[in-house]
Amino acid sequence: MSHSEVPAGIDVDAPLSGTGCADCDSATPPGWWVHLRRCAECGHVGCCDTSPSQHATAHVQSTGHQVIQSFEPGEDWFFDYETGQAFDGPVLAAPASRPEHQTSPGPDDRVPHDWMVDVHP
Repeated sequence: MSHSEVPAGIDVDAPLSGTGCADCDSATPPGWWVHLRRCAECGHVGCCDTSPSQHATAHVQSTGHQVIQSFEPGEDWFFDYETGQAFDGPVLAAPASRPEHQTSPGPDDRVPHDWMVDVHP
């Protein structure tokens, strides 16, 4: 896919905010997540809707950036919040996922022993 064919709302060169949820990492105390999602427009990494804080969706709502990509190892799907549709998209700037050694949920040192009571179905 050439740059001219990239769908609106996707910047293939956008640098990542980090390899974990930027909002969980900056919270006091720091939070934890189940899975990670990457904003395809600006590179912000947020936690999924199953996670306690649902930062990826909060980012979409606060910025209007409507397209995310999974930031999990082995997953490359995109999702458009406006259409509610998943789709295949272009390769984004590296890295393509959280580090493989990072646990899910994670990060390991922040996940409470009873973490399942805090997840959203």
